[in-house]
Amino acid sequence: MTDMDNQQETPAEAATAETENKPLVWRKSLPKWSLWVSLAVLAWFAIAVFGPKIGLIGWRTGLGFMIMQSGLILIGIAAVFALVALIFAFLKTPRGPWWKAALALAIPVILFLGLLTMRAQAEAVPPIHDVSTDLRDPPTFSAETMAIREELGANPINDYGIPLGQLEMWAGSEDAELKAKNHADIISEEYEDLKPVIIGGATEDQAFDAIVAAMGEIGLQDVHRVEGSNTVEGVAETFAFGFKDDVVARVEDGQIDLRSVSRVGVSDLGYNAARLEELAEAIEDRLNK
Repeated sequence: MTDMDNQQETPAEAATAETENKPLVWRKSLPKWSLWVSLAVLAWFAIAVFGPKIGLIGWRTGLGFMIMQSGLILIGIAAVFALVALIFAFLKTPRGPWWKAALALAIPVILFLGLLTMRAQAEAVPPIHDVSTDLRDPPTFSAETMAIREELGANPINDYGIPLGQLEMWAGSEDAELKAKNHADIISEEYEDLKPVIIGGATEDQAFDAIVAAMGEIGLQDVHRVEGSNTVEGVAETFAFGFKDDVVARVEDGQIDLRSVSRVGVSDLGYNAARLEELAEAIEDRLNK
């Protein structure tokens, strides 16, 4: 028998070697597949957040089902898969591309931290969605805006003097202290810096011009002065989910009062108050020029 014959492996030996190598190849591919799983979860969240904005899905589907119900489960699956892949990439041979497993793990971690931030933000602000600078007589919306809200099934415009416990949206809350307070109480306690804009030496026409310009500056859409009234209206749309809030400014008695009301959702995560503060500052900048 020649040396060449001795070097040739039998079919049985070749099959055994191939079988032994299969798990090694599988382990080496773990980082790649874990990254694909994490990217799929990231795409899921992207659709949930921006799908409602472009009309692909409803906001309840995006926020409720895709994030609140399924989101944590998918994050957990992706994180476990990525962690296993990262461990194998370091402890087993042949080692796969560890950086793919690390990136795969970073994605669900970041998504989870984002959810924690959103929850903390919700807990840090009062669960209301209607904020104004005038707590006794908040500015009212035009009949046209009210008709749009009714057609869309938007949140009702509530009386600031009625305790939240007497309003349907908060009637089921277990927070007795919250239910005993009305909108005026909550806004005065939580948003102390929210004040009307004093017109000063400017004319009413200058005030209206300042309001229209300021609303446009902060990104409001459909900004217009309501015919036959002393108000200006606009519509704000959030970057995520595309939630729309109606905004109105009223010029009266030498000052400008503002109001922002969400069309959907119980809590606005503080966005309405933050928007009015930004709008007030933009109006003041124009009046003081």
